[in-house]
Amino acid sequence: MDKKRGAVRVQPTPKPVVEPKGPRGAEHHHIDRKGHSDNWRRHHVDVCKGALRKLLTTPVASAMTIAVLAIALTLPGFLFSALDNMRTIATGWEGETRISLYLQPSLSDADADRFGRQLMLRDDIAAIDMISREQGLREFARISGFSDVLDTLSDNPLPAVVVLMPTATSTKDLGLLRASFEALPEVDEAVLDMEWLQRLQAIMGLASRAVYVLGVLLGLTVLLVIGNTIRVAIESRRDEIVVSKLVGATDAWVRRPFLYTGFWYGLIAALVAWVSIQAAWLMLEQPVEQLAQLYRSHYQLQGLGLMGSLWLFVCSVLLGWAGAGLAVHRHLRDIEPQ
Repeated sequence: MDKKRGAVRVQPTPKPVVEPKGPRGAEHHHIDRKGHSDNWRRHHVDVCKGALRKLLTTPVASAMTIAVLAIALTLPGFLFSALDNMRTIATGWEGETRISLYLQPSLSDADADRFGRQLMLRDDIAAIDMISREQGLREFARISGFSDVLDTLSDNPLPAVVVLMPTATSTKDLGLLRASFEALPEVDEAVLDMEWLQRLQAIMGLASRAVYVLGVLLGLTVLLVIGNTIRVAIESRRDEIVVSKLVGATDAWVRRPFLYTGFWYGLIAALVAWVSIQAAWLMLEQPVEQLAQLYRSHYQLQGLGLMGSLWLFVCSVLLGWAGAGLAVHRHLRDIEPQ
């Protein structure tokens, strides 16, 4: 009570503090699994875009590195596609393997013709070409140039020949088929020209092995070039990495931009190599068509195709990612804040 003024002053009763129910502070910002997944995906997208922008800020250095990688990828890619074209051509040649049946000299042309018609009914024969005794003599006279001498002969010494085109393509099946024809009583000798086919298969095997070895060596070249490029990038950003680790950045967080840099190097180099390979085949298409026409063939060159292109891009991206990963693993552990 205030005695001077005669009034009573009433102190207000303080309101009780009501504690909020439930979690407080940082507990309100709990992130569920979906939130973690969204943040992780968003961060990867941002880092991937940032790595590409980083390459574009140094166009000359990036172009030189990509050119070296593209050359290293173009050579094995072109050789692999060339090997596929050779296999296609060789398959066509193997399908035209012929067996020559030299009939008995005592067999007349009528009997030889009848024998050839019987062979046409077999399922393991695709085509038959009959060469009578007279046709064989005229062809021999034209090739040898001894027509005057052959005209003095009283009897034709050459037998009739039946040239078969079998459906079998393997060496083993062709050998068995030749033996079965030689066992026929009308046949004096069955000849299968296997030497050129065996040489072709040996050359194809050697070429295939050489292309694979060259592909592995050039793949290692791509790996080393990308690894060295990432090593230089790590050294140029050493201070930035140290500061990032001081504020709590993990190795995975620091490693991620360099991995995406290797990814972009591999992807862009594969694209340049693919364009180069397709351009090379377009330049060779017309000369190959002219050569095929001389052999009465309608063969057309095939480029990398869908699977070949897919293999080129996948291998290049994996090499870029692996090269960057090896470089980061080797040099990042040496950069630690003191």
